[in-house]
Amino acid sequence: MRLISAFLKRFGSLILVGVLIGLVIFILFRYAIPRLFYSTQRIGYIGRYESDNLPGFVTKLIGNGLTNIDAGGNVVANLASRWEVADNGTTWTFYLDQNKYWHDGKQVLASDLTFNFSDVEITYPNNNTINFKLKEPFSAFGSVVSKPIFRRGLLGTGEYKVDKIRLNSSLVQEIVLVNNERQKKIVRFYPTEEAAKTAFKMGKIDQILELFDPKPFSEWKTARVEKTTDLEKIVLLFFNTQDDKLADKSLRQVLTYLIDKDKYGERATTPITPFSWAYNPVVKRYDQSTQRAQELFDALPKELTNDLTISLITTPALLSVAEDIIKTWQDFGIKSNVQVASGIPENHQAYLAIFEPPKDPDQYALWHSTQTGSNISRYTSPRIDKLLEDGRKELNQDERKKIYLDLQRFLVEDTPAAFLYHPTFYNIIRK
Repeated sequence: MRLISAFLKRFGSLILVGVLIGLVIFILFRYAIPRLFYSTQRIGYIGRYESDNLPGFVTKLIGNGLTNIDAGGNVVANLASRWEVADNGTTWTFYLDQNKYWHDGKQVLASDLTFNFSDVEITYPNNNTINFKLKEPFSAFGSVVSKPIFRRGLLGTGEYKVDKIRLNSSLVQEIVLVNNERQKKIVRFYPTEEAAKTAFKMGKIDQILELFDPKPFSEWKTARVEKTTDLEKIVLLFFNTQDDKLADKSLRQVLTYLIDKDKYGERATTPITPFSWAYNPVVKRYDQSTQRAQELFDALPKELTNDLTISLITTPALLSVAEDIIKTWQDFGIKSNVQVASGIPENHQAYLAIFEPPKDPDQYALWHSTQTGSNISRYTSPRIDKLLEDGRKELNQDERKKIYLDLQRFLVEDTPAAFLYHPTFYNIIRK
C-alpha cells in the first residue's frame, strides 16, 4: 500500500492529466470529429430523368406535398395541417402548417406554392391558406396535391436538400443530397442495368436499387442482395379490346387462364394495390387452368380461331416473362410472337408492362372510354364508365369503397387486361 501511495503521490497528477486527455480525445472522436465529415451513400438507379421528373424515392427525400398518403392509401396532413371540402367537392381549401420551412430557412407561405393544374382556379386568401376551385367534383384531389412541391432549383422542405446536381443536356446524371445529420446521398442514374452493374464493379457506386436481375452479385461475397416485392406496382397484360380478335372477351379470358401467374411473383388480381382501403380481395382470380381455357376456346367462332396469331409487345425488363407467356400460348396451339419496345406502343394486340397505380383508387384515365390517350386497352364499357365517374364525385369514403369494390369485380370479369403479379426487385449493397 505504501508503494502504491508513493506512486500515486509522485505520478498522480500525470495520470489525471492522461485521463482527462483520453476523455477529450474520446469525446472528439465520438461526437465532434464525425460531425465534420459526411456519412456518404453512393446509389445507382436505372432510368433517364430530368430535374422536374425525378423518381419518387428522390423527391420524397427533398420535398413534401400539401398532403401525404399513409400506408393504407389514406390522405393525411403534411405541409397543410388541415383542409376543408365544400360545394360538393368542387372547392378545396388547405390551411398550411405554420411550422414548415424551406431549406433556406424561410417559412413556407401559401404564395410560395405553385401548381400546374388546368381548369382549376387557385387563390391565396392569406399567407397560410390556398383555395382550389374545380370545375367538377373530384374526390381524389386530396391525393393529387400529395406530390412534393419545390421552389426554383429544387428547393424543398424535406429531410434532405440538394447540394449539387449534374446534368448532361437536360438529363440528370447525378444528384447530391445532404441533411443536417451530416449524411450524404449521391444518386447516379444509368440508362441500363448493365451500365449500373459496371459502375458497381468499378467502385463508382456502393448500392444499386431496384434491379430485375441480381446476377452476378448473388455470387459475390463482398455484396449483399436484398430481395423485395413492390406491392405498389403491378405487372399486367393490356389487351387491345378494339383488335379484330381480342375484341372477344372469351378469347382474352383464354389467354389469361393459360398464364401461370404464380411462377413470376406475388399474385396481383386487380388494378388496385392490396394495401389500399379500396382493394377488393374477392374477384375472379383466373388461376391457371388449361381445361377452362380449352372450354372457352372450343366455344369460340371458328372464323376467330382459324389462323389465330397473337403479337405481344413488352419492355426490355420483362422480355423473359413475355417469352415464357407466348411459349405457354404456343404450347396450347395459339401462334404468338414477342417484340420489344421502349415505350407504350401506338398499335398493339397485347402489351406487357409494369403499372404503378395512383395512390387514390381513381383510375379514370386508364379505363374510361373518353381517355383515348391513356386508355391503353382502348376499353369501352358504359357500366365501368359510370362507376369511374361516380367514384371520383363521391366524397364519403365508405360509399366510395362500395363503388370501387364493384369497379374491380366487373373490370376483372371483363378482362381488358390480365392482372398478373407484383414485381420483384433486388437491391445490391456493398458489404
